[in-house]
Amino acid sequence: MASRLQLTRLSLSQGRSAIAAPGQSILRRSIPALQRHPRRSGSQSQSSHRSRARHLHTTSHPSASSQSSTTIYALSTPPGKSAVAVVRISGPACLDIYTSLTTRLFSEDVPTSILSSPPKPRYAIVRPIYHPDTKELLDPGALCLYFAGPKSHTGEDILELHLHGGPAIIRSVLAAIPLSCGKDIRYAEPGEFTRRAFYNSRLSLPEIEALGEALDATTEEQRKRAVRGNSAKLAERYESWRSSLIEARGELEALIDFAEDQHFEESNKDLVRSVAMQIEALRRRLILHADNSVRGELLKNGISLSLVGAPNAGKSSLLNRVVGREAVIVSDEAGTTRDVVDLAVDVGGFMVVLGDTAGLRVDDVGNKVGRIEEEGIRRAQARAMSGDVVVAVLDIETTDDGRTSLRISDQLEALINEAEDSGKEIVVVLNKIDLLPTGSSQLPMDLARQVSMAFPAVKEDRIFGISCVAGGGKDGIQEFLNGLTSIFKEMTSPLSSGSESSLELYESIGATERQRRLVEECIEHLDEFLEMAKVDTEGEITESLEDADEVDVVVMAEELRAAADCLGRITGRGERSGDVEEVLGVVFEKFCVGK
Repeated sequence: MASRLQLTRLSLSQGRSAIAAPGQSILRRSIPALQRHPRRSGSQSQSSHRSRARHLHTTSHPSASSQSSTTIYALSTPPGKSAVAVVRISGPACLDIYTSLTTRLFSEDVPTSILSSPPKPRYAIVRPIYHPDTKELLDPGALCLYFAGPKSHTGEDILELHLHGGPAIIRSVLAAIPLSCGKDIRYAEPGEFTRRAFYNSRLSLPEIEALGEALDATTEEQRKRAVRGNSAKLAERYESWRSSLIEARGELEALIDFAEDQHFEESNKDLVRSVAMQIEALRRRLILHADNSVRGELLKNGISLSLVGAPNAGKSSLLNRVVGREAVIVSDEAGTTRDVVDLAVDVGGFMVVLGDTAGLRVDDVGNKVGRIEEEGIRRAQARAMSGDVVVAVLDIETTDDGRTSLRISDQLEALINEAEDSGKEIVVVLNKIDLLPTGSSQLPMDLARQVSMAFPAVKEDRIFGISCVAGGGKDGIQEFLNGLTSIFKEMTSPLSSGSESSLELYESIGATERQRRLVEECIEHLDEFLEMAKVDTEGEITESLEDADEVDVVVMAEELRAAADCLGRITGRGERSGDVEEVLGVVFEKFCVGK
């Protein structure tokens, strides 16, 4: 009696033997539409079912020569005057270029044999740089570094010239490099060094995406996210999940290919249950990974924060205090802000897009809301509902007898409660605490009670008192910013089911939007598989599969193939290799030429 593991390995080995030669397409057996098929008549042989099964196969990186015959070069540091300028060269002509640029015949100081000798890999050496034809001195002393392939960034030979950073020196050396030898040498395209690193398996696609985000990072939290995504462990995790799906598919393929020749130790029902249990456990991990990557996208794109409140409540003044400059007009005249004003600011290491909005009000006697102001109010409400955090700015009013109260309109109350129901983070700011008798940020009980009555879902630690005119650390602004930072940390901390390591959770924060979308697409295929398997989240089969048609197993295996391909496309190993070029194009268009 054959074991399922033995037949699975046989099915996998047969699948790999079906790989086409380089440059040829893999011929596959046709697959029926993804739907449940009626039972076939007994006259239909099981071999006809097997003919529908796809062979498992492996996919390599898109076709590209691991050692390109073309040598590329570029300035890797910003153009202009600087202390040091780095020129990077990659390709088979590196040593020829080095010899040509560092050799001057009949040198009076250093023997030619020493100057033209090849550099020792990974050792810095200072050499003068000469024009390859005229032997004119271009740079009196450049630091040269040579990295022999394949143990280099690109997997090819790399030569770095650390020149004096004068613009004229840089231009002269760049012009001399293509004249160094008769080999194919050209200036690099944006991101081409990293592209070669990918083709030579020095970097994975997730690492390249994280590298692009690291170059774009402007805040501390964006840097941390990019570093998490740049870990090779993230790419390894995608490959591990993909391998699990391939193995699960192999078990079903074994059932298809060998059912008529072998007797399984398990029934079809038990086999499907076993595979489905594996798939359901993996599905839960993928869902958690996708949810955490959404949180990570807040770090990259910025947390959207809306300031809402009545006219003259202090929204514009608060924005100016947060950004540290007079970014928007502040006036005693109501309705100064008519449109949404968005400003990006670093708050505690988090990129935040602050939105100052028009004051919320309705028609008053002798003070009618005009059409422009009405449109501004509509945009303010839309901005609040489309963002992540809503800050309600309330101004404190005092009466002649010294009592204080808050101005909370029905319009503002309705907006805040609607935003809270939609899952927005709500913060309440009480402006003008300088009017309080105590002159401190400690809020009187009656004011806190008014806030709780108007916004019952707002927690006490999310109510802050500020003054946009006071100073000397008594304005409450820093306490407000510290409170926002705590909220942002909570919003971007990874979710956990309790079974993952902290490293795995934080690495999932570094996943990009493209990776998340492919993970979600993978989950959709797994959902289709589990629906066909009739297995619930507890691993119980909800409908008997004892007499299931074998074609159903074929289609179930096809869903696992599609799910595995989604994960393969994340790392650049999917069947749709054309997607890799498209992704690389999008990533590299943001890279500098010398990267």
